[in-house]
Amino acid sequence: MMPASRQRMTYAEYLAAEEGSTERHEYVAGEVFAMAGGTIDHGALAMAFGGELRVELAHKPCRVFSSDVRVRMRGSDYATYPDVTVVCGKLENAAPEDKEAILNPVLLVEILSDSTEAHDRGEKAAHYRHIPSLKEYVFVSQRNPHIEVYRRNDADRWELFEFGAGQRVELASVGCSVSVDAVYRDPLAAA
Repeated sequence: MMPASRQRMTYAEYLAAEEGSTERHEYVAGEVFAMAGGTIDHGALAMAFGGELRVELAHKPCRVFSSDVRVRMRGSDYATYPDVTVVCGKLENAAPEDKEAILNPVLLVEILSDSTEAHDRGEKAAHYRHIPSLKEYVFVSQRNPHIEVYRRNDADRWELFEFGAGQRVELASVGCSVSVDAVYRDPLAAA
């Protein structure tokens, strides 16, 4: 989500502030940014994608997390709340400094909106690409049924795969696929 305001603090001060805050904040090397609130479509798409993943991964050693869970990137001194996070195998947290932050996601999902797209594609994605465990990150458009998967290849380069209506999003990082139509289905549209 796009930064709304910023201030400087240590990571320990950031964690203390997050503990008592009703808002979420991104931490970027000492700068703290208030994250903008989501929209109805944003929340529905994040839950739909996460729900589809949860069903697909039900019998695998993977766990799906919502945007309530923080991901910490120590190498770039960054912490944020992806819309969906997946960890497979053993979960590693950032203890002792931050026992509530995940260090080893294999898959991250961001729902794009007009207010967040530039940040998500830019600075946030640059930080994501430096997570050693990360194999894929996904962008889900709010404008139309369009999902992009950025996948790390064997040469440690990122490749783009795009999916649209009627297709299944192939997620090699977790060995499953998700229906684009299922992610975008709105059961209230017919009501």
